[in-house]
Amino acid sequence: MGMTMTEKILAAHAGLESVKPGDLINAKTDIVLSNDITGPVAIREFRKLETEKVFDKDKVVMVPDHFAPNKDIQSAQQCKELREFAMEQNLTHYFEVGRMGVEHCLLPEQGIVGPGQLIIGADSHTCTYGALGAFSTGVGSTDVAAAMATGEIWLRVPESIKVIVKNKPKDPWVSGKDVILYLIGKIGVDGARYQALEFTGDGLQYITMDGRQTIANMAIEAGAKNGIFPVDELTKAYIKDRFKEDYTVYESDSDAVYSMEVEIDLADLTPQVAFPHLPSNTKSVYDIKEDIVIDQSVIGSCTNGRFEDMEIAANILKGKKVAPHVRLIVIPGTQEIYKECINKGIVDIVIDAGGVFSTPTCGPCLGGYMGILAKGERAVSTTNRNFVGRMGHVESEVYLASPAIAAASAITGKISSPEEVK
Repeated sequence: MGMTMTEKILAAHAGLESVKPGDLINAKTDIVLSNDITGPVAIREFRKLETEKVFDKDKVVMVPDHFAPNKDIQSAQQCKELREFAMEQNLTHYFEVGRMGVEHCLLPEQGIVGPGQLIIGADSHTCTYGALGAFSTGVGSTDVAAAMATGEIWLRVPESIKVIVKNKPKDPWVSGKDVILYLIGKIGVDGARYQALEFTGDGLQYITMDGRQTIANMAIEAGAKNGIFPVDELTKAYIKDRFKEDYTVYESDSDAVYSMEVEIDLADLTPQVAFPHLPSNTKSVYDIKEDIVIDQSVIGSCTNGRFEDMEIAANILKGKKVAPHVRLIVIPGTQEIYKECINKGIVDIVIDAGGVFSTPTCGPCLGGYMGILAKGERAVSTTNRNFVGRMGHVESEVYLASPAIAAASAITGKISSPEEVK
């Protein structure tokens, strides 16, 4: 019996010739990640183990991004714990404020993650790196503590779902965000529970690396253990000047077994909006007949904080003004993206339109800061979750959408397609 990409990566890291869904394995990790929320918990658990040093200072990564720059005293303490541990352990990859970014934008950009790796992180959106052909998944802080000490992780091999993406988009505004929102809407928030979402098909050539990272990032919103893409020419071009390590390209066998197959025809796909209070509550932006007036538009996060996202939004905002009652908040994913936005005039476009351009941070995505919603307020956001109270008050509402829709909606003051602001 053949194996899928995910199964091959797990088998290689477990030192086994083959694995199958349901197998329990102990696998070696290439990267172990944590942030300013999950890291302090992992550090405290690490202290309880009979070891003084992490297994490899080059493979343990810490990024203060959720409440950094420090939001308050408590967040300052959490960041301090991360900083002191990183210095004590002489970690190669610790990113202080001024050098940091939103972790899942930062690691691919900096060439820390690459094809064929096994990556775990104490953050559910660690699945982002599957866009590069890696097995990456979110785990608990105690698992991260154990992995920091041993370099190993216990896993159950997941089943795989084949997602066949075909044809070329006809709608110019269709993006990776629309692909994943449509898929979640189709199979549900538990439709891929503890399974691998493997993306394949001729349509992938029309999805950029930034778009693929958006798709893999939200695999968890369908309940998936991981999302994964083939390592094609787009992938190789992306990592060429970034990822310096040797890597192995894994491909699924022709007789690999999948629990299900799902087709997405890009030619039929339209821009999607996920209504409150689930990422699966989706509909086409063109099917929205009522005026959904918004108070805030957020463009950023580990889902849509990359340069392509900033550029798409800027192209819509250029020469326009944000509606008087709307707060537009734009947050680049990293300092490098911030600099590129300055150099390309995107920061000026956002500010001239009446928006805020922020330093990199997770900020409002998890209801942290830099854009908390009050009771009764409504936001359109390029983030990944719209659960009750996710971005603020339990009686606020979050609508998930692409940067194009978020930018257009900021201008019109209601959820709109980019066609409405031309």
